Amino acid sequence: MTRNKNRIAALILLAAVETLMAGAASAGEVEFVVGDLMAAEGGTWDAKTSPLASPFGVDFNSNGDMWIVELEGGRVQRFDVAGELHLAGGDGTKSYKGDGKKLAAATFNGMHNCAVTPNGDLYIADSWNHCVRKVDAATGVISTIAGTGQQGFSGDGGPATAATFDFVMCITLNRTNDVLHIADLNNHRIRAVDLKSGLLTTVAGNGKKGVPTDGDIAVQSPLVDPRAVAQDSKGNIWILERGGHALRAVLPDGTIQTIAGTGTKGFADGTGLTSQFGSPKHLCVDDADNVYIADDENAAIRRMDSQTREVTTILGKGQGDARIRLSHPHGVTWENGLLYVVDMGNNRILRTKL
Repeated sequence: MTRNKNRIAALILLAAVETLMAGAASAGEVEFVVGDLMAAEGGTWDAKTSPLASPFGVDFNSNGDMWIVELEGGRVQRFDVAGELHLAGGDGTKSYKGDGKKLAAATFNGMHNCAVTPNGDLYIADSWNHCVRKVDAATGVISTIAGTGQQGFSGDGGPATAATFDFVMCITLNRTNDVLHIADLNNHRIRAVDLKSGLLTTVAGNGKKGVPTDGDIAVQSPLVDPRAVAQDSKGNIWILERGGHALRAVLPDGTIQTIAGTGTKGFADGTGLTSQFGSPKHLCVDDADNVYIADDENAAIRRMDSQTREVTTILGKGQGDARIRLSHPHGVTWENGLLYVVDMGNNRILRTKL
C-alpha cells in the first residue's frame, strides 16, 4: 500500500507549471486532480500508467475527500485532501458481494456514478447489478437500498429494496439530500427513492421508448434513453438522453419539456432547441442552476445557462484551455465553485473554475 501511495503522489506531482494550487484557480483555467497534459497536449501523461481505470463518477464528502467509482476497474477509490488515493472497495471483478460487511469486502459490476450526503453516506450506482448500494458513514458497512440485483421493472409505491431496475445509470441527490433520483435506463424511466421512508416512485417515463411531447404529463410520456438526472433548486428535474441527443426537464407541475438539443446527433452551440449534442453522457447543476453536460462523442463539456437557455462549450473543441483533448468525458460534478470533469478515456480527473 505504501508503494502504491508513493506512486500516486508522484503521478499527481507531474502537474505542469501552469497547473494551479488547489482552490486558487482563475476563471477558465484548468488544473489536474489526477493526471496531467498528454503528449498531444504538450505534456507527458500516459493514460495507461494512471492509477485509475475507466473512472466514471465522482462526488465529495464534507471533509473534502473525493470518492471515485470506476466502470471497468470495478473499484471504489477515495482521494483524500492530502492528495493520497486509497482503494476503498471493489477487487476488479464483475460481481455482487459484500452486503452487510465493510466496503472493502464489496464487489461491483459496472458502476456509473456516486452521490454523497453531507454526513458522508455514500450511494453507488451499481449499474449492471441493477441496484443502488449505500455505504454507511458511521459504520462503513455496505447494503443495497434500491433494487434486488435482478433485472426487471417492479416496485413503484413500495419499498425500494423490493423493486427491480434495468440498468441503473445515474443517481443524484436533491438539494435537501432526502430524495435520490435514479436514471433507470432500459425501463425508460426516472425513479425516485424517498430516503426517509424508503419508498420508490416514478417521476418521468411510462416505460415506452420515444420522444416526449412538450407539456404532457411526465409519468405518462415516453423517454428515449435517460442516462442522467439531476434536480435544481427550483424543483426542475433535468434529464439527459444519450441516444435522444437532448436535455429535457420535468417541471414542478409534473409536465415534461425538451429544453436543449435538436434530437439529431451533431455539435452546435446556441439557444435551447438550436443546439446539438453528440451522445451526451452525464450532467450536473451548479449553485445558480446552470446545467453542465459531459458531451461524450463531441469530447466536450457544455453549459446551459439557466436564465437564457444558451448552450455554450466551456472545455474541449478548443474552448477553455485550448490544449486539452478530452476522450469520452463521462462525469461532471459541481463542488464548491469548481466543475470537476472525469476524462474517462484518458484516465484522469480535471477541474476548472467558471
